[in-house]
Amino acid sequence: MSAGGGSFRDPRVFAPFIVITFIWGSTWLVIRDQLGVVPAIWSVTYRFVIAAAAMFAYARLTGASLRIGPEGHKLALMFGIPQFFLNFNFVYAAEHHVTSGLVAVVFALLMVPNTTLGWLFLKHRITRGFLIGSAIAVAGIALLFVQEMRTSAVAPSEIWLGIGLTICGVLSASVSNVLQASERLRMRPMASMIAWGMFYGVIADAALALATQGPPVVDYRFSYIAGVLYLGLFASALAFPLYFGIIRAVGPAKAAYNSLIVPIIAMALSTMFEGYVWTPLALAGGVLALSGLFIALRERNTSG
Repeated sequence: MSAGGGSFRDPRVFAPFIVITFIWGSTWLVIRDQLGVVPAIWSVTYRFVIAAAAMFAYARLTGASLRIGPEGHKLALMFGIPQFFLNFNFVYAAEHHVTSGLVAVVFALLMVPNTTLGWLFLKHRITRGFLIGSAIAVAGIALLFVQEMRTSAVAPSEIWLGIGLTICGVLSASVSNVLQASERLRMRPMASMIAWGMFYGVIADAALALATQGPPVVDYRFSYIAGVLYLGLFASALAFPLYFGIIRAVGPAKAAYNSLIVPIIAMALSTMFEGYVWTPLALAGGVLALSGLFIALRERNTSG
């Protein structure tokens, strides 16, 4: 199997790549504000209730059939639970222990399992240029990681727990990403499949929330309500169809390159809103990550 023949030279691929990268670069600050009064699992549930409702409405408006059959529901469960349940609960839990910047940096490793699993299960070939660019970019991310570790004020045990939770989120997301590039999912209408995938994610989120946190809790602050709406509508209902479309066009390895740019955007926003100070180490990491991205994405495609 292979991904579609798309390329980042195609505006229909590059434009959504830029859009989702900037959206997801901003979510780390928003998620941070979600932590507090409302247990993280309930915040995840609210986010995907909104996102799922929007996706079902979008599917109906665009004429996509919501009748996906037993095989379709099985596939929706297979990618929906890792993506919309495991991934996000691990990430929200990680931000209880470490800074949003460090979580964003660790999540940049998504490219590694995406590339590996795409090669193992989808037979996507990996070009030399992609490997060189990826190695440079990962070196840049490593510098950002060192910088975040140096500036973190929390105990080492908390840092490693946060990193471990984030890696669990990365692996969960990667499983879903690679499934999106499989022929079984690519042949199905995306809007309907995402709607049902989010639906199953919501069921799992709500069940875990009730079992571990009790009845729903709501924070009536304007920033919390606005944050949930932003995460549900823009960072989920808008961003995931765009992202999964990129995966179907160029494969999971290249699609995951947005995760390398997200921490740079997150740190830039942190500079404006949280007083983050760029050190020479952080600047060097950012430059390397962007340089590696440019080298890797000059290749037409990594799938064969």
